[in-house]
Amino acid sequence: MAARFNGPHAELTEKVLEAAFEVSKHLGCGFLEKVYQTALALELSSRGLKVVTEQPLKVLYKGQVVGDYYADLVVNDTLIVELKATEGNNPLFMAQVINYLSASSMPVGLLLNFGKPLVYFRRLLNPDLYETTEANTPE
Repeated sequence: MAARFNGPHAELTEKVLEAAFEVSKHLGCGFLEKVYQTALALELSSRGLKVVTEQPLKVLYKGQVVGDYYADLVVNDTLIVELKATEGNNPLFMAQVINYLSASSMPVGLLLNFGKPLVYFRRLLNPDLYETTEANTPE
């Protein structure tokens, strides 16, 4: 069962986490990120959510496009999901999600790591829209 969150897009966050827990329950750990990406996209779609995989997003520097990145998943045009399948939870992964949120102007992101038997998650808010980035505290 997913944790209950306060704040922006809490209901959407919970739906995505419930789907991630379902994927984790069925696949366990040990696959490549692409396997979890495909499975999670299928699970989210089956729950009636709009999912785009590998959505290209522009990176701007002083108003100029300096590059592109591809979000693993974008859910309901609102939430970026960054997937990992590694044993460790490197703090750089959180920085990556925060940068993606800033670059995309999306309000909320989830870092999901399927590298251990129980999926690890972090919910992060766009620092350009909210006073904090850390939003992983359940009610």
